[in-house]
Amino acid sequence: MNMNIKYIFLILLFPLLTACNSLSQTVPPAELVLQNGTIYTAVPDKPTVQAVAIRDGKYQALGDQQTVTAYIGSDTEVIDLAGNMAMPGINDTHIHPVMAGQMALFECSFGFTASPDEIAQTLSECAQDQPDATWIRGGQWGSNFFELHALESPRGFLDAISDTHAIFLRDDSGHNAWVNSKALALAGIGASTENPQGGTIVRDADGEANGLLLETAIMLVEKIITPFTAEQNLAAAAHATRVMNAFGITGFKAAGYTEAMPASLHALDQRGDLHAHAAICLVTPYGKRQGPLDYQLLDKQRSEFASNNVHTNFVKLFMDGVPTPARTAAMIHPYVADELHGADYRGDMHLTAEQLTTDLIELDKRGFTVKIHTAGDGAVRVALDAIAAAREANGNSGLQHELAHAGYIDPMDIPRFKALGVAADFSPYLWHPSPIMDAVISAVGEQRGPQYWPTKSLLQADASVIAGSDWPAAVPSADPWVGLEALVTRRHPKGQAPGSLWPEEAVSLQQALQIYTLAGARALKLQDLTGSIEVGKSADLIVLDRNLLAVPIEDVSETQVLRTYFRGKLVHSVE
Repeated sequence: MNMNIKYIFLILLFPLLTACNSLSQTVPPAELVLQNGTIYTAVPDKPTVQAVAIRDGKYQALGDQQTVTAYIGSDTEVIDLAGNMAMPGINDTHIHPVMAGQMALFECSFGFTASPDEIAQTLSECAQDQPDATWIRGGQWGSNFFELHALESPRGFLDAISDTHAIFLRDDSGHNAWVNSKALALAGIGASTENPQGGTIVRDADGEANGLLLETAIMLVEKIITPFTAEQNLAAAAHATRVMNAFGITGFKAAGYTEAMPASLHALDQRGDLHAHAAICLVTPYGKRQGPLDYQLLDKQRSEFASNNVHTNFVKLFMDGVPTPARTAAMIHPYVADELHGADYRGDMHLTAEQLTTDLIELDKRGFTVKIHTAGDGAVRVALDAIAAAREANGNSGLQHELAHAGYIDPMDIPRFKALGVAADFSPYLWHPSPIMDAVISAVGEQRGPQYWPTKSLLQADASVIAGSDWPAAVPSADPWVGLEALVTRRHPKGQAPGSLWPEEAVSLQQALQIYTLAGARALKLQDLTGSIEVGKSADLIVLDRNLLAVPIEDVSETQVLRTYFRGKLVHSVE
């Protein structure tokens, strides 16, 4: 009887053993396995796993150690995380990579908090290094520089450094410039030169240009500066990509600023050196304009610059400027009165409501996701109205249009983000006490000024929030860990300024991680490809030097990325 039972048991067990053996023979081994760590997946119902297997640039399997061990073959590279944290690569949804690379490689740069003496020393050294150059371009002076330092003549200050070079310096917002007399002369700017639409030539008591150019006025000089070459632009794009990979960024949206940007990123991808998913906002004319956009040109560029890692179904529009002492963002309520603008100034808009509506309807119809620069709550409201008109005209296209820098939002407009399927494109690298925030509050006012970036309110309203560095504007680097910490604390991550900025709008670490990973992937229209660790998705993975889920939040900004993988390939390592 016992022998019969044993015989029956073996008969039943044999098919199972055969099936297991067959499975081990048919499942191809992984090329790479990372194990023995805390791996954050960004998937809500299974937020962490211990190990992942990667093959052909995609996640092949994930789970506990035992599950993934089955995928290890004789040629599999096995990385022991030794308890370190891994997570999906960061998606920066608002960045200017080519401009950042140009500044790092080819311009005369100084920090946002540089004093007049420090700026003079830096520029003098650049002038000595380039004695035969016509132009010295660079920056970035702080938005409140001229409030902190009462220079008798901005133009004269630069003239004393060099009267043989034309000097062009951008501010930290990228919207305003400081130039010397030679630059003004080369551009033909004098006492009789009228302000361009949407811009201001700031003048001294005698009516002469004092060297400060606001908004579209900078284009009077910028258009005559010798442009960078295609080779320089390609080098700039490559440099910026390496910097982003080192910070753990494996996806980004280039927020259209120069025409060189799409061509440079496309060429970098064709060369095989673009190690990130790049969504490109095609460039449109900056400032005031008459008539609609050239939609046929945008369609042509969409086809021309698209490639494996470059995605071109995006367009950038500008509605206003910045809410700094320049007072160029369009606000619902007046700025603090000053001598130049008076007591009831609310900023200005680059486009009329009718122009924006016409553009939104047509771009939405053509399948373009539109990122609209809306720094003031007045611009936010007009942009939401235009998107509502596009929804009515075209139906729900499913495109998630974005309002960039929408830090000031009237409370009445917050529910409209969810209702219209609009994302708030925020810059959490700035939403803490800092010199640039001091400059903004001084212009907007002590009551309204600190109520900047209502993140928690938007998330509670079930609206989409995405995050971008805006590098090189207003921030010294593309470091996402500074922004991620500031989302949670609303305090200066480096402790360089006291207090907090609207702490009631702080969010949780889990919410911040979602914003930087999966929400960012949705903004790139790549949520089915990247943004989370799931079987079949692109293996865009970063390994950190600490467990963000276990360390004090004040340590998050110090995070270092040990390894960055893009499509399963190691593209950055400090080991």
